[in-house]
Amino acid sequence: MRGQARPPRSLPEWCRRIAGAPSFRHGVVLLILANAALLGLLTFPEARERWGAALAVASALVQYLFIAEIGIRLGAHGRRPRAFFRDGWNVFDFSVVALSLLPATGPFATVARLARILRVARLVSSVPDLRLIVGTMLRSIPSIGHVLVLLSLLLFVWAVVGVELFGVADPARWGHLGLATETLFQVLTLEGWAEIQSAVRPGRPWAFVFFASFIFTAVFVVVNLFVAVMLDNLEKVRGEERARARGPLEELRREAAAARQALERVEAAIDRLPPG
Repeated sequence: MRGQARPPRSLPEWCRRIAGAPSFRHGVVLLILANAALLGLLTFPEARERWGAALAVASALVQYLFIAEIGIRLGAHGRRPRAFFRDGWNVFDFSVVALSLLPATGPFATVARLARILRVARLVSSVPDLRLIVGTMLRSIPSIGHVLVLLSLLLFVWAVVGVELFGVADPARWGHLGLATETLFQVLTLEGWAEIQSAVRPGRPWAFVFFASFIFTAVFVVVNLFVAVMLDNLEKVRGEERARARGPLEELRREAAAARQALERVEAAIDRLPPG
């Protein structure tokens, strides 16, 4: 019947159908949350003493389910398993699951425990919005580096000026370049800057200009630059995600076009055959 779905003809097709189902992705998220709950319970000595055996069985079951999940996603690529590892998130998921298989005792015990904890971090790779945010942060690192250079330059300039202006009045905060830089960094957080200003303001009413100019330049301008960099890279990452999502569809369209051309060549060859 036309309304019924065609059953899968091969194991890769069956794996693709399962891996592409929304229920599969939702199940992986629930599995990661269940793993987080187990890790949390294992931190309580009372829980380990009371339900130690049950928690061990549950941890083993979660481990097997993670292996099955990776196996299904890997099997969905059929004879092209290398395509699975072209995605950095797939490499991360595979590495975490593979390292968690190491024995919990011996020289690799620390690595195995760390991998079991990192399974919670797989929530990032399983939720598209979180993956988008992390991708934006990683993409923004080079640009943020330039903003940090600008911020360092501002700190240096204002610190030197601060030593010259307030070094005698408040040597505990402005005695030398290192102390002045530390003080300005505290001002940068907008925490306690009024007290720092009050300590040097007697006899220096223009001290407000120093602090106001630094806060305006370093805090508002630099923070806005950070936001601008993040938003710009957010749009770039979204464009890359849309292009990656269109990739399989474009490949299918190219294959369909090639199949049509081959069919046209076969039909043309049939038409050239002599009758009878």
